[in-house]
Amino acid sequence: MEIICGIDEAGRGPLAGPVCAAAVVLPPDFPFGILNDSKKLSTRKRAEAELIIKERAIAWAVAWASPREIDEINILQASMRAMERSYRRISQTGLAVSKVLVDGNRKPDLPVECEAIVKGDAKVFEIMAASILAKTARDRLMILLSKRYPQWGYDIHKGYPTAMHRKACRLYGPSPIQRKTFRY
Repeated sequence: MEIICGIDEAGRGPLAGPVCAAAVVLPPDFPFGILNDSKKLSTRKRAEAELIIKERAIAWAVAWASPREIDEINILQASMRAMERSYRRISQTGLAVSKVLVDGNRKPDLPVECEAIVKGDAKVFEIMAASILAKTARDRLMILLSKRYPQWGYDIHKGYPTAMHRKACRLYGPSPIQRKTFRY
């Protein structure tokens, strides 16, 4: 049986916070109808799907690249690093993945066959599941960080370049989790 691992990331576009990647292997009897590109699901539907994915997946993992790493190696390379870390966590379970499918037009350097699929988060169930786990994990972290850094409003915009976020950066300067190489 071929074992497919889907990988996607969340958080390439924000001005603050880490980038998060998730890797997911789904069983043949998974309830695929709950899946979609995470951006097309409501917060409630994402949260419901997240629980089912974590319960029913053969394996899943979430990994991160910090704002400092993003500044040091650039957002694309940091995203690839987070993806590699998420895959490594899956491989450490002993699961013999046959192939990795990654959302986008670039793929991380992995020790297994890997294919990048443009708009994969809308086409491939394993990537959809990874998209959901990455987005829910990153959003949850940004809400927690908003308690530590309330004046930046991370619970509202999750670090994305909204007018509110840019205004907070002008008023208070960059937060400790700001990506220093991004314009704000």
